[in-house]
Amino acid sequence: MQDQAASAVQLRNLQIGDAGWLIAKHGELYAREAGFDASFEGLVARIMGAFIQDHDPARERGWIAERDGARLGCVFCVDGGGGMAKLRLFLLLPEARGLGLGHKLLEAVLEFAKASGYRGLRLWTHESHRAACALYEKHGLKVARSAKVRSFGCDLVEQTWEITF
Repeated sequence: MQDQAASAVQLRNLQIGDAGWLIAKHGELYAREAGFDASFEGLVARIMGAFIQDHDPARERGWIAERDGARLGCVFCVDGGGGMAKLRLFLLLPEARGLGLGHKLLEAVLEFAKASGYRGLRLWTHESHRAACALYEKHGLKVARSAKVRSFGCDLVEQTWEITF
């Protein structure tokens, strides 16, 4: 059932109108689910703006997961420096969780990063995002760094995950 639901979802390139949706959904969901303040939405807006203005289409890409015209999630692969790709802006709407779509999005990033010649992939998250962390671990990523921080109005454990190809 999961595989069928995920296979009905199309991954497409970023289009006009997606940036506003993506920024709003990140802000709303992280405020509701993790208690983040508005500074998180500002960070997402800066990341999205930089991608739109300056990304290298040969080495960087954003995907929107869509089913029947409805956006369900997103993920981005950008140049992280030092030969590493960086996963950014990974989001699944609550109604899209548990369908295997997270795997599909993460696999798209990993395949793209390998095909683009990166030597590995790095991402930044918080320990409290347990489902995402379990997904990263299942795909071979490991925690490279962990630190207690105060960010977005919350006490968090920030993590950097990595995998080498």
